[in-house]
This record gives sequence, C-alpha cells and structure tokens, in this order.
Amino acid sequence: MNTTSDMINPKDLISVSLILFSVIDIIGSIPLIIDMKKRGVKIESAKASVIAMVLMLLFLLTGRPLLSLFGVDVESFAVAGSIIIFLLGIEMVLGITLFRDDHLEEKTGTIVPIAFPLLAGAGTMTTILTLKAKYEPIDIALGIVLNTLIVFLVLRSSDWISKKLGESGANVLRKVFGIILLAIAIKIFRENFHLMTKVDLAELTKQL
Repeated sequence: MNTTSDMINPKDLISVSLILFSVIDIIGSIPLIIDMKKRGVKIESAKASVIAMVLMLLFLLTGRPLLSLFGVDVESFAVAGSIIIFLLGIEMVLGITLFRDDHLEEKTGTIVPIAFPLLAGAGTMTTILTLKAKYEPIDIALGIVLNTLIVFLVLRSSDWISKKLGESGANVLRKVFGIILLAIAIKIFRENFHLMTKVDLAELTKQL
C-alpha cells in the first residue's frame, strides 16, 4: 500500500504549482491590491490567503458535485466569474469604483474581491478541475498550499512594493494590468459561453 509521501510526484508537483501560479497571477494583481488599499479598503493578508486556499481545496474535492447541487455547470460558473473580473478591470482602467461597501463602517475587500474571484476565481476553479484529469489530488493540493504561501507573501508586501513603484509607476502598472484583466475576462467568457450554450442546446434537444 502506498503512503502519502510515495504518492507525491515532485515533477508533477512543480508542474501543477507553476500552472496554478500562472492562473492565479498574484503578481499581476498587485496594481489592483495597491489601488484598493489607497481607496481605504482593508485587506487582511492571512485571512484572504486562507479563505482562497480553503475554497480551492474544497473545489478540488467537491468541484463538480458542489456546482451540480446548485444546478450550476462549470461553464456557467466560469462565465459569471469572468463578468466580475471584467468589472474589476474596468475599475482599474477607468479609475472608477463599482464594488461599494458603503453600508459598512470599515470597508474590507478580504473576501470579495480578493479571496474570490481574484485568487480563487472561475479561472482557478476550472483549472483545478482540469488538472484533476491528469495529476494526483495530493500533488494539486500541495500546489495549492505552495501558491497560498506565495499569495500571502505578496499581499503582506504590497505596501513595500507600492513604495518601490511610486505613484506614477503604480498608476501605469494599474492601467496595464487592468487591460490584461479585461483580456483574461473576455477570454474566459468566450471559451466558456459557447460551451454553456452547447450544453443548453443538448439538454433542449433531449427534451424534444
């Protein structure tokens, strides 16, 4: 009988970690994080990282059944997430505020939009489901944990990074990555919307 350590494949673990790092793209999210802090939004680094990790691990274990429980398919989930990412990109490019917490005494972006959908968003969730088809769950789980540590370090160091960039550098980076966020959102929407439509048409055909 294999032990947990025997099941871990270092090569697969590195591959999974790199794929998740690219999809989560915490480096690319730095301008958004800096912008939120400048607008007085409180971000708890540890809490956001842990919540994102729990969401990703939960989705690794119960992904498709969990969505099915609510009558939601993966494609619809991805499309919904892409819309939120698109709105975040609009905020960054145009310098406007769409996500408001005026009813709260203290604005916080720890859970939304940092933990979800920025870190554990539709792209990350669908990637995790895709990885399950090729890699062992233990390798994916460890890859999630490693990326959570990186996310925590970046969130914790965001103020230092902001000082190094300066006001003008942060503004330029914010708009550049805002455009990238828009592109990512459109890509996720395009890739999943037609799949969602095909599923709906297939179900309609069955009913007929």
